Amino acid sequence: MTLLQILVLAVVQGLTEFLPISSSGHLVVTSEVMGWPDQGITIDIAVHVGTLLAVAVYFWRDLVRLVKGCVRLLTFRGGPDARLAAMLLFATIPIVVVGYAGRDTFIPLFRNVEIIAWATVAFAILLWVADRVGMTVRRIEHIGYAGAAVIGLTQILSLIPGTSRSGITMTAGRFLGMERVETARFSLLLSMPTIAGAGLLAGHDLWQSGDVQLGYDAGLAAGLAFIAGILSIAAMMRWLQRSGFAPFVLYRLALGGALLYWVYI
Repeated sequence: MTLLQILVLAVVQGLTEFLPISSSGHLVVTSEVMGWPDQGITIDIAVHVGTLLAVAVYFWRDLVRLVKGCVRLLTFRGGPDARLAAMLLFATIPIVVVGYAGRDTFIPLFRNVEIIAWATVAFAILLWVADRVGMTVRRIEHIGYAGAAVIGLTQILSLIPGTSRSGITMTAGRFLGMERVETARFSLLLSMPTIAGAGLLAGHDLWQSGDVQLGYDAGLAAGLAFIAGILSIAAMMRWLQRSGFAPFVLYRLALGGALLYWVYI
């Protein structure tokens, strides 16, 4: 990979990972538009790991709570921190199981512009409906394990590029009546175990391959994505404090429409 390709993909990932517009879809489309060869799932996961570090830094207080909660769970104690940790772990199980089972089979089949285009449009409409009809009264602690399970199951759909992991989980949260900032917060916290699991798996595969250059490219991409990710999180959380998801829906519809035109016309 060239330095330009690494730089562009890392910035694209950092800016789009936490917005409900599908970072994976943008990565595939960016390479297609620029005429670059598909960077592969390893680089995709590397830039996701960079944005994982951005979440950890931005939500460091919640991260401390989660660490304490995991310790309490391991020592069979309860409390709010243990409950939050258990909810996130519970919501992570479905995508870990499906993602591991399909990483070498059906998941690579989704990496084409036609699927991305239709997913971008369809899940934009679903997000708009959820934001229109969903109440804004519930916080993370109100959804319980059942709500966490629903959000975790919908996260499986994010394996299809164009869906958006953050987008589909925020959509589920809004259907459950969560406040916009709270559903975004839960979605971003949920990204940590999900991306960490994918990162460990990709790191193991990279180590087994012995590809030093790919390892260097992945490390550089992760670092650049971290910087862009911090800026993206701050901007989105500030926006959701005073407004809704309409701009993201409109952007997705415009992007999906352009991609459909590109594919079929």
